Amino acid sequence: MTAPVFPTGKRIVTTLLVLLALALSALTGSGGLRAEEPLHRETLHGEALVAALRSGGHVLYFRHAATDWSQQDRVAAVGDWTSCDGARVRQLSDAGRATARQVGAAMRRLGIPVGRVYSSEYCRAAETARLLDVGEVVTTRDLMNMRAADLMGGREQVIARARRLLSEPPLPGTNTVLVAHGNLMRAATGVYTGEAGAGVFRVMGKNLTLVAELTPQDWQALAEAWGE
Repeated sequence: MTAPVFPTGKRIVTTLLVLLALALSALTGSGGLRAEEPLHRETLHGEALVAALRSGGHVLYFRHAATDWSQQDRVAAVGDWTSCDGARVRQLSDAGRATARQVGAAMRRLGIPVGRVYSSEYCRAAETARLLDVGEVVTTRDLMNMRAADLMGGREQVIARARRLLSEPPLPGTNTVLVAHGNLMRAATGVYTGEAGAGVFRVMGKNLTLVAELTPQDWQALAEAWGE
């Protein structure tokens, strides 16, 4: 009877490295750095959600509104993304512009206080933020399309900057609005909405609690039921 052969020396090291690589692959998947889920989830609906938003203390991350998918981003250098020329960078569609106005009107009708509004520098995000019309818009590179991450220090740096902004406490009695990209939303929070959708987060120290995911239709329904 032949005795079993166990890996020794270099074979043990090789085996451990293979196992480690497999474990990392399972964590990261095909997208590289694993998108982290919010540490807490506490879903609010209807009147309870409206009351919470009226009290402030939340960060509303909006994905920009619907765009013209016949256009393509031609971003080769830092700052190219600020172009509002549809031949160079994908822009909002007319339907997207209308949706952004409707969502903003619903927020104002609900009496939701907004202290700060930050937007990605991409024209489609900045235009969405302006059309919401809930506060003065400040564009920032802390909210960056993941497809341009290589121009901004790499994927991990882009995610880290977004998470820092997400975790910044809103001004007392107000909510903060962020308008950026779906791929950054997913990478930084684990949430992924459709265009013009929003993830609503409550800031708790350095952690975030996801309290709602809202579509444009959800905003309309809330405004119709509990609007002022």
